[in-house]
Amino acid sequence: MIILLNGSINSGKSTVAKILKARIGNTAVVEIDTLSEFIDWIPLEESIPINLENAASVTKNLTKRGINVILPYPLSKKDYDFLINDFETLNQKIHVVTLSPELEVALNNRGQRELDDWERDRIKYHYEQGVNCPSFGVIIDNSRQTPQETVNQILDYIK
Repeated sequence: MIILLNGSINSGKSTVAKILKARIGNTAVVEIDTLSEFIDWIPLEESIPINLENAASVTKNLTKRGINVILPYPLSKKDYDFLINDFETLNQKIHVVTLSPELEVALNNRGQRELDDWERDRIKYHYEQGVNCPSFGVIIDNSRQTPQETVNQILDYIK
């Protein structure tokens, strides 16, 4: 099983992914942001396709060994289409969930995270581009949910 966990920066993707991993078991979280550190000198817009290809390769490697994968990342329609097409031959159930807190919630510091100006600007950009309300998958407004409540809603969806 593959879960594409979409949403803007600070929407709760990493926190929810960690809890999902523990609740589902036999699951790896492939943090695309971590993969981007391999090529951190390449500008963001140029590195995104490379990061997605790397994430897809890691996902294929894990799923062929029977390991579930969660991919938390802000997905454009183009990014989503790439991953879905690339995973077509995997014979894996793919669930797509977008975490979509209200913009004001996403722009506030949540938990231990202290947002900087670049992150706040990027969150606004994600919302302007519609990352929070895509035409694919299920959308969860987690503005007033605990991470556990969000995980419970996702688990209900993927059953």
